[in-house]
Amino acid sequence: MVMMLFLLLIIVSLFTYSDPGTLFDVLKQSEFHFALIFTLWTSLVATFLAVGVALPCGYILARYKLPGQALFDTLVDIPIVLPPLVSGIALLICFGPLLGDHLAKLGISVVFSPLGVIMAQWFVAAPFAIKSFKQAFINVDVRMENVARTLGYSPGKVFFKVSLPLARSGIISGIMMAWARSLGEFGATAMLAGITRMRTETLSVAVFLNMSIGEMKFAVSTAIIMLFIALVLLIILRTLMSGEVEV
Repeated sequence: MVMMLFLLLIIVSLFTYSDPGTLFDVLKQSEFHFALIFTLWTSLVATFLAVGVALPCGYILARYKLPGQALFDTLVDIPIVLPPLVSGIALLICFGPLLGDHLAKLGISVVFSPLGVIMAQWFVAAPFAIKSFKQAFINVDVRMENVARTLGYSPGKVFFKVSLPLARSGIISGIMMAWARSLGEFGATAMLAGITRMRTETLSVAVFLNMSIGEMKFAVSTAIIMLFIALVLLIILRTLMSGEVEV
């Protein structure tokens, strides 16, 4: 009960530093429009890429025992346990001094660019998707897949017609978690893509930028909108997870 009251106090404290009028003023500003649209499209691209990697990884980890799997599991956990700033430094060195010249010859610029935002968001979101998908496929009864094989289904058809539909609730939950993680990413993004207004400015970056120059109303109002988005995602996630338990 005490913990619940404390969490509510933290949330309510945001609203004490803003008002509906300021909130609507912020909603009309071009900087907010840019940050919102930029955050949405970069996080969606990062989530799409994370799903593309996590889907085969999650299935293989759930179904097969591979050499070095413990090491792979540990590596997947690293972006989760690392402080985002440390992840950002590692990404900056990787795509800067290490690979920067080679990527530049291919016309690819990651450091201090929107592509860097997507890369940072993908890096922190993909492990959540992999772990969620792995658990979703573990929960699928292998006997259902075996029955499909005895009926002549190819491995690909078993995956798309049996495994994927049966794991859909866990898959969708994993996608929502990865997207939520991408939406709120700041540390790694700031280190790799920089903090440039109206260029690499996500909602999190907008909060930091405006806090740093004393624009508290804008920063707090943006934080409230991010809180609203997070609450909506959590409600959807809990609804999906409840449905999975009932099944």
